[in-house]
Amino acid sequence: MKIDGQPYRAIFPAEDGISVKVIDQTRLPFAFELKTLATMTEVGQAIRTMVVRGAPLIGVAAAYGLALGLAEDSSDGGIDRAVEFLADTRPTAINLRWALDRVAAKLRAVPETERAAFAFAEAGRIADEDVESCHAIGVHGARILADLHRQKGRPINVLTHCNAGWLATVDWGTALAPIYVAHDAGVPVHVFVDETRPRNQGAALTAFELNAHGVPHTVIADNAGGHLMQRGQIDLCIVGSDRTTASGDVCNKIGTYLKALAADDNRIPFYVALPFSTIDWTLDDGVKEIPIEERDGREVSHLTGRLADGGFATIEVVSPGSPVANPAFDVTPARLVTGIITERGVARASAEGLLALYPERRAAA
Repeated sequence: MKIDGQPYRAIFPAEDGISVKVIDQTRLPFAFELKTLATMTEVGQAIRTMVVRGAPLIGVAAAYGLALGLAEDSSDGGIDRAVEFLADTRPTAINLRWALDRVAAKLRAVPETERAAFAFAEAGRIADEDVESCHAIGVHGARILADLHRQKGRPINVLTHCNAGWLATVDWGTALAPIYVAHDAGVPVHVFVDETRPRNQGAALTAFELNAHGVPHTVIADNAGGHLMQRGQIDLCIVGSDRTTASGDVCNKIGTYLKALAADDNRIPFYVALPFSTIDWTLDDGVKEIPIEERDGREVSHLTGRLADGGFATIEVVSPGSPVANPAFDVTPARLVTGIITERGVARASAEGLLALYPERRAAA
């Protein structure tokens, strides 16, 4: 994607070739800043504090973090310790563990003196594959938008939740990729952007992306989506996923389940866009089996924003002393999902639907 005409990926090797640069997402939308991560500890901290976030992106970041860790200790024990440290940074998104396991599995056969460089190159390959997968997701999903446009003969209104765009991946995004591809092909698309409390990734990040790309959009309060669906102002929903089970249950940012319920009640298609690395083939029941990250309650009780004079301030918005809970994700059962848009096409949200796109998993099942 481009910012002021300059193409950027959300993560890329730094000029020195031994560290990485990322877009500091905690500074958006008011400041676009790059941050250099030179050690495994810095990568872990960036993931924990959501300097980098989004399931596919943190998988790539973790792979680079493993490479940086091996620069300090490339022994077998060093591999194990690095994987354990990075895997603990965010427990819900499966892409992180998938990327670490992929790199670690190849490292044992590599001489210790070459492991750091090998892991760094492998992280780059994962990044390139993510770009290709996300663009393919965009192509498959854009066909759905184009078909709807032909049927209705007017601009299509899409509702999305959280940020599942370029900033959540290396490039293109998952849920936003179909919107970008359709928009670039001349399909008129308008996006209703959920603010996505408590961290406001929709209002801050998705709106920033759509602004930069010139896609028409409107930011709405999280609880406005059902109202708009009742009034016929939403044609379909597209969201991303942090972990999807083999049976098609979808774990995504908190509030996604409520959107799916409203969409089902109003007979509005509800799609989920994700790459293969987001599917956890070891799980069947998302509600019972997917670990849900509980984040700091301060994300709910406090807000940070820009003041009229250009300065910034953090304010408290919850009654002092009141307990706060902050589950970061919820699970949408497969029965509420119209289809899962992947790099291989659109699958039914079911075990058979996913296996039809990934037949190689039948032997492993």
